[in-house]
Amino acid sequence: MPLVSDDLVSIITPSYNQAAFLEQTMRSVLTQDYARIEYIVIDGASSDGSPEIIQRYADKLRWWVSEPDSGQAEAINKGLNRAQGEIVAWLNSDDLYLPGIVSGAVAALQADPHLGMVFGDAITIDVEGQPLNKLTFGDYGLKELMGFRIICQPAVFIRRAVLEQASLGPEKAALDTSYHFMLDHHLWLRMAKTAPIRHVSALWAAARHHPAAKNVAQAAGFADETQRLLKWMQLQPDLAPLVKANQHMVKAGAYRLSARYLLDGGQPGPALQDYGQAFLSDPVYTLKHWRRIIYAVLSLVGGKSLGNAFYRLHRARQADLKGIPGLEIKDQSGRMKHEG
Repeated sequence: MPLVSDDLVSIITPSYNQAAFLEQTMRSVLTQDYARIEYIVIDGASSDGSPEIIQRYADKLRWWVSEPDSGQAEAINKGLNRAQGEIVAWLNSDDLYLPGIVSGAVAALQADPHLGMVFGDAITIDVEGQPLNKLTFGDYGLKELMGFRIICQPAVFIRRAVLEQASLGPEKAALDTSYHFMLDHHLWLRMAKTAPIRHVSALWAAARHHPAAKNVAQAAGFADETQRLLKWMQLQPDLAPLVKANQHMVKAGAYRLSARYLLDGGQPGPALQDYGQAFLSDPVYTLKHWRRIIYAVLSLVGGKSLGNAFYRLHRARQADLKGIPGLEIKDQSGRMKHEG
């Protein structure tokens, strides 16, 4: 049964040259069972046919535009400035919402009016939409976010009133446009120091992993901005004492996350260097990434094929992720079929 609520939910999709995935993303929003959704699509003057895809759904959109911008943060801010919902979220043009998740997010925020943000679990999918891995999070709060516990951005929904309190500068921008990679985590930190956040143990979204994705193609940028965020926290009057009190965990978390991105970007040597820095700060916390560390070592000494063989063996032992409702995958002919 659809959730009955007066809360308007605003969802923004920033897009640039993602025609291969854009329609699936849009359909995952437009087929949600929650009645009061306004959907805004901000395209950065794509040249791959994306505007034509958006135009086909124009009558279902609150607003859309295709024009040059400076990147993802500006596009999302532009959409948020147009949004009117009491609850807001953004869904990148290569990711997907799973069925019924907007209703679940609204219910979670309604259950506790003090919450500023809720987030669910997610899965990663490949280019064809095949599930790769389940991303399960915990009851993270400000301390965990300061330790660079990462949550999956498409599985996040925000109370607009708290977002406005956490916004930046006289223009009240939600996202700092000088960040291009860790822009979401920067916002989560500001949200979590403004109001409580809560994890909901349910699959809410699918994050697509593909060669052109930023966390693969531009991994070094994520690593650099992770270190920049660490320095930013040390300069914030309300965060600096917490950084100092938890300095080993915070520093280890920054280097561990940097190593993860470098490894995803095919740089096992630099990744191992950052894992070494993380280990010096907090060995126990760092070794929770033991599978990735082994993968990095195998990739460095035996080539990527050896590392991939280890990861395939690990994934084969994981729970089966097939049959998740809402996924569209390609069959051998290249046609789309629904999974679940």
